[in-house]
Parts: sequence; C-alpha cells; structure tokens
Amino acid sequence: ELDFNAVQRGDAEMEQKLNRVLRACIEMGDRNPIVSIHDQGAGGNCNVVKEIIYPAGAKIEVRKIQVGDGTLSVLEIWGAEYQEQNALLIGPGDIGIFQSMCSREKVPFAVIGTITGDGYVVLYDENDGSTPENLELQKILGDMPRKTFHLDRVPFITSPFALPENVSLEEALDRVLRLLSVGSKRFLTNKVDRSVTGLIARQQCAGPLQLTVSDVAVISQSHFGLTGAALSIGEQPVKTLLDPAAMARMSVGEALTNIVWARVSALEDIKCSGNWMWAAKLPGEGARLYDAAVALSEMLTQLGIAIDGGKDSLSMATQVQKKSGDTETVKSPGALVISAYVTCPDITNVITPDIKRPGKSKLLFIDLANGNNRLGGSALAQVFQQVGDESPDVDDPEGLKRAFNAVQALIERNLILSGHDRSDGGLIITLLEMAFAGNCGMEIEISAEARKRESEQDEASSCQSSGLSDVRTYALSYLFSEELGLVIEYVPEQEGEVTSLLKEFSVPFKIIGRTLMDQQITVELRTYDSKPITLLDEDMKVLRDTWEETGYQLEQLQANPHCAEEERMHNFDRKGPDYVLRFTPEETPARLLDSKNKPRVAIIREEGSNSDREMTSAFYQAGFEPWDITMSDFLEKRITLSDFRGVAFVGGFSYADVLDSAKGWAGVIRLKKEIWEEFEHFYNRQDTFSLGVCNGCQLMALLGWVPAKGIGDALQPRFIHNTSGRFESRFSTVKILQSPSIMLKGMEDSVLGIWVAHGEGRMHFPDNKILDRVEEDNLAPIRYVDDTNALTMKYPYNPNGSENGIASLCSADGRHLAIMPHPERTFLKWQWPWMPEDWAQNLKASPWLKMFQNARMWCGS
Repeated sequence: ELDFNAVQRGDAEMEQKLNRVLRACIEMGDRNPIVSIHDQGAGGNCNVVKEIIYPAGAKIEVRKIQVGDGTLSVLEIWGAEYQEQNALLIGPGDIGIFQSMCSREKVPFAVIGTITGDGYVVLYDENDGSTPENLELQKILGDMPRKTFHLDRVPFITSPFALPENVSLEEALDRVLRLLSVGSKRFLTNKVDRSVTGLIARQQCAGPLQLTVSDVAVISQSHFGLTGAALSIGEQPVKTLLDPAAMARMSVGEALTNIVWARVSALEDIKCSGNWMWAAKLPGEGARLYDAAVALSEMLTQLGIAIDGGKDSLSMATQVQKKSGDTETVKSPGALVISAYVTCPDITNVITPDIKRPGKSKLLFIDLANGNNRLGGSALAQVFQQVGDESPDVDDPEGLKRAFNAVQALIERNLILSGHDRSDGGLIITLLEMAFAGNCGMEIEISAEARKRESEQDEASSCQSSGLSDVRTYALSYLFSEELGLVIEYVPEQEGEVTSLLKEFSVPFKIIGRTLMDQQITVELRTYDSKPITLLDEDMKVLRDTWEETGYQLEQLQANPHCAEEERMHNFDRKGPDYVLRFTPEETPARLLDSKNKPRVAIIREEGSNSDREMTSAFYQAGFEPWDITMSDFLEKRITLSDFRGVAFVGGFSYADVLDSAKGWAGVIRLKKEIWEEFEHFYNRQDTFSLGVCNGCQLMALLGWVPAKGIGDALQPRFIHNTSGRFESRFSTVKILQSPSIMLKGMEDSVLGIWVAHGEGRMHFPDNKILDRVEEDNLAPIRYVDDTNALTMKYPYNPNGSENGIASLCSADGRHLAIMPHPERTFLKWQWPWMPEDWAQNLKASPWLKMFQNARMWCGS
C-alpha cells in the first residue's frame, strides 16, 4: 500500500522546470542573479534557510512561503520536508530578471525575507504580528559541541560455508544465474529513459544485443566535444553480515574495478559520494557502522581518493507485529553505496564487456586477491541459504592502485578489446556475461597447479565439503569467489605488449582461455597429476536464457505477460541487428556551420518537454540557427513564427502526459485562436518544414499535420499506449523506405539503429482505408524491423506493437515529418550504444545527421 504521507514523493516535472531556471541563470555568466543556492532536504525551510543565511542573519516572513493550504500552522510551514524546493540569495536589483525566468518556465517563487547582517534568524508571522523564532545563528550552526557516542560491540555468530555433497558446477551455476543480484536487469533498464539529453555515451547495456552488463556510465560534457565524466557504483551489502570493514573496502574496490574501463584523467581525480543505510541505533550496529567508516577512510586515504559528499539513512529498522501478537524487530543489513565519478578526456575511449573478436582473441585474468578465494557473502553461499564466515576483502590497496593504472595504460595504447570486473557471482559470471553480450562461446581453463603450490594455505577454508575432491572444491571456490579481479580480451598478436606492461606495473595475471565463434561454453580443470576434467560444456544460449529467467519472471508482473514471453522467445537465439547503409555519412561542411545567414528553426517545447537541447544541437550541427521557444512565449506574444523556416516539436512528457500523451500540448495550440492561426499559417507556407519527435510526433498527429489535413478528429491516425502496457526504452532497428520526406532524401533502404523512449508509440488507424492510403502514398517512411531486416510487429523488435511496424508519418508534400524514435539522440556516433566495428572506425559522422543536413540543404535550395 502506498504511503501518501511520505515526504520523498518526487515531482520530476517540477524538478526539471526548476533546473531550467537555474541553467538559464548560470548561462548568463557574470550577470547570473544567484548569489548563493542551497537545496531543501531534512528539516525543511527551517534548516535550508538558516544554512543559506549563515552567518549574516535574516528576517524571514513565514507567510510569504507559498502553500497549497492556507490553514497550515507556522510549525508546519517552517518544518515541512517537501521536495523540489531550493533556497537562493538574490540581489534586490536582480529580482525582476529572475522573476521573468521563473514565469517563462512556469516555476513558482517567492521572496520570503531579507539579509540583516545581525547574525540572527528572525521568523515573523504577519497574521498575528508574532515572532515565533528569534535565534542567534552562531549558537545553532557555529561551534556546536561534539556529541559523544557510547557504542557496544556485539560479535557476529557465523558458521563456515559448506557445499552439499556432490554438487556439480552445472547445478551451482544454474542457481547462481537465477539470483536477482546476478541475473539480467533487463526488467529495470527497459522501462527508464536511458538516452534523454543525448549526452549519454555509455549506459547500462552493451553489445549488439544490448544486455545489462555495463560496468561504467559515461556522460558527455556537451554535444560538441569529447570531454565528459565517468560514473560507477560499488556496493556489497551482504558482506556486512560478516565484516563491515571488509564490506566498505570491497565497495570501494568494486567502484574502482567498474570505473577503470573508462579512460579517465587520473586515479587521484576520482571523487566519491557515500550513501549509508544502517540501523545504527540497534545493539552492535553503531559499532559496526563505525568500523565501516574507519575502514573506508583509511582505504580512500591509501588510494589518494576523496569522498566529497553523501547521504545517510540511519533508521533502517522497524517493529513488526507477528500473528501471535508479539512484535519483533526487522532491520536492514548495514549497507554502503559508493558512487565514484571522475573527468574523462575522451568519452569514446571506453571498454565494454561484450566480446569483440570471437574466435580470434584470448582472455586474461588479473587476480587482485593474491590467490584468496573467500566465499563468505557470495552469490554461491546465498543460493545454498548460507552466508559463510569469511568475507572477501581488499588486502592490498596498493596492488589495486597498480592494477588500475595498468589497465588505464592498456586502454590508452588500444590493447584491450573488452573487459569486465569480477563481482557478484564470481569469475564464472564475469566470463559468461562477456560471452552473453558478445553472442559467442569461449574455452576456459583452470589450472590446479596453483593449488598444489599453495596447499599449505587453506584456500578452501570457507568452502568445506566431504563429498568433493580437494581440486573440485578449489575449482568452485576459484570460479564463484567474489574477490576483486579483472578479465581482459585481447588479440594474440599483442600478447607480448599486454603482458609486459602488466609486469611493468607488478600486476599478477594469468591467461585463462580463448573466445569461440560457435556458441559453446567449456570450462576445464587441469590438474598436476591427471587428465583435464571437464567441469562445464554447455550451449551459451541455454546459460544466457537461465541468466535472463528471473528478469523475465519479474517482467511478467510489470508488463503485458504476452510481451514478456514473446521477448524471451525471440531473444533466445538472436543474432543481433544487421545494419545497412545506402549512403556515405559526412560531416556538415564548414561553410554552412560558419555561415552568417543561417536559416532559423524554432525548437518548440512545452511544460514537461525534455528533449530540446539535443534537438537544438542536432539542427545546429547541420548548419541551422536554432531558437529555444516555449509555448509560454507564444501565449505572452513574445515570439512569432514568421521569421522561421522550420519548427521542431520536441520529445518529453508535456503536462506529464495527463489525459494521454501530447493532448494538453495540442489543446494549448488548438484552443487558443491566435496560436492556432499562427501555426496553421506556418504549416501552409510552402517554404517551411516541421519535425516532431516522440511527444512532438504525437502532437503533430493530434494537430492533423500528418499524414494529411482534413481527416477529422474521429478518424485521425494517432499514437496510443504501447502493447506492453509500459514505457519502453530500447535501441531499436528501423528501415527507411521510399517516401516524399525531404528529411529522408538519399537515406532510402538503409537499416539503422535508433533510440526509442516512449509509453504511447503504437500507431493506431481508426479507419483502415486511411492506413491503406498511407501505405499506397508511401507516407510511413520509417518502420521497425527484426534481425533479418523484415518489417515486423514482433516484440521487442517492434517496441510498441505499431501497425505494420510504422514508426513515422509524413505529409504528401514531404515537408512535415513525425517520428516516434529519437534521431536527435543518435546524430553523433558516440550516442549509438553499439555499432559495427567497421562503422565505428570508418564513418566520419552518424548516419542520422543526414536527416538534419537534408533539411538544411532543402532550405538552401
């Protein structure tokens, strides 16, 4: 049951509008009206206001704070922890310009007080003339006395991890692949927008099949350069049950072995945010939190990394009443989430986990645990309903540091094809995920000779079983241990360079296998005194289907079950997209980019739109002069379309898609006579063109701009809810057909990847006669296709169930184009999450840039 009293209910649309105001202020440069800014969080206004006015002091008029209920008391207004609010200091002379910015973005704001300089916060209530608060800031925010905590330690009660007798690798692997923390996260990534802003260089998915195996996220600083930032996450909550200090170190280690795959400016430039979740007030938990914090501090100091922010939730426990009437305490295991981020000099220099050269490459394993294979808190332990007694740990932070720098050097010298970290599920899952994403097989060889040399060390102390031989026990520990480690794919011709560089950095490594063109996974155990033992010989597709199984079960609960089953069936033996290019993409000529007389295009957005900046950049990159225009600009008569050659209606969620997508936006245009006439005049001018993408595509249909005027509302083709019943985020494949569209000229018969991000993209024709006419006149120029490049209605190739795979409509004269997918998020090569290797190396520009270049050439013709 939803808790409608929760303070953490977010309003994404208001957050976005607020962000637009702040961005507008920042882009004013030296004229930025904001002197200081602070976001509201815990404590509400009474906290954020005090902090932003410290140490100067201010008089605050509490009734000037905007509220929806005028009966709220001063205490409720002053202490409420509602979201989407910022406190700002603005000079008196800048209030006017700031107010105009807020008005344009429909953001409410209020001037609630003035700085006094006396060091006091004075809260004034104009309703009765009282002063509910008059406090000296120094006493509440200044030199506060430090609090002393008296913490008691409660020892852990643990037992060694013991595998059942005669457990085979196949059985253990089958269980681990189904574990939620190990298996596919497709059920999460498909329902959130992973391409918005057009600045996303790397997201959660990788490879031709876009599987959820990415280690690092990369975001560009702009659309016009290659600098940006890399981000990664490290978290190991189950390890807390054994050793909170080890958990903290392992969380840092995981964050680093994830972010290492992006070429970054330097290890020392990495900053971290720490998110603590702990039931700190319960017996023993405070001491465990302290141990974790000390371990974190010491490790970051050794690595030369700073932690510069974070958040805590320290009430992670509750009382639950049992059927007997008794109550018991339920608490969450203490957890620390490390979010690491760092500058990237080149956002295209990123290694992904998908195997790149099946049958032509080898695999190398970097063991950062110095031969330790502790299984405490591992996925293997969990699937056998145990925790174990010894957690993996970072015993050698300096070794981790050397390995990080070594991998960075390998990336810089282009010696790595693909790479992945050892984490949840252990080395076997690392290798399998690389094969899954690369759609290939591999041969893996484990040597037990190391076990012989290290027999005096009790490597398998945390994995005891009387029913397994020592070497088999070692093999399972080796494959499923979640100690830190890295796997690298490389070509044999460069093996000398790779290994010599690792030796130069004193990084231990071992060559453990090779990739295969055929889709078979083989794992062999080589012993020092007997023949090789085959531990695993299985079809990669079968293992991948098991890895996907839990995710598919969750999909059944949150989407159309038929779609979830259809996706599973089609994904089992997918070969991947087969892109076709019928033209040569070229960069826009400098003469057009440098022209002083560029054609103007209006980038039109409404409240809730979110794709305007990438649309602006796409048109700018093609030689246009784009203008940012809001619907409020039309309502306030600040702008007309008379000076524009083109309009682009952008994507997003206008009015939060209330009453269905784009209906609110269409209402603003159609129900305001002056605005309707403005747009109709533009549409009918023969020297104009229009483009609508996603929400803008839905709008153009509702305005009757495509496929033809005069159809009437009842019969007008429109876009309705996806067959899956939810928002779809996909990198889909489309084919460009013959059509009159000016923007698609010369692109016919090409098959390209393109971002999809919508909840209502299914093309619906109330009258089949209109569908027939659209197809006869070639007015549906872009269609979804499957891996054989055939037009399709099959899910997920067709992400919304659109009739005949239709993804776009155009007008008969070709000047107006509406498209549900996002070419403006794919107009740069690095925006593609995957493209064929020869395209990545040889194409000068993204194929989708030609769409915008075509519009520019049409304007100039």
